Amino acid sequence: MSERSGAGAKRCAPAPADRRVTLYTRSGCHLCDQMMAELQRRGYEVDPVDVDGDRELKKRYGWDVPVAVTPDGAVLAKHRL
Repeated sequence: MSERSGAGAKRCAPAPADRRVTLYTRSGCHLCDQMMAELQRRGYEVDPVDVDGDRELKKRYGWDVPVAVTPDGAVLAKHRL
């Protein structure tokens, strides 16, 4: 994989050794759909969780989705990958 250099280069968090992530999402969210596809393209095993189905998750994330979280609780990506 090549890296871009220079002032406009976008840096992503390094990929964890464990390729599983929980993706907090909601129905009708185009950014959620895009992140799901990109995570899968990069070889992640994605467990999508609809925040609207859980009162506490809806309170925690509100409209702040998608959020990809590793098994140890670290945020891998938020809004865009």
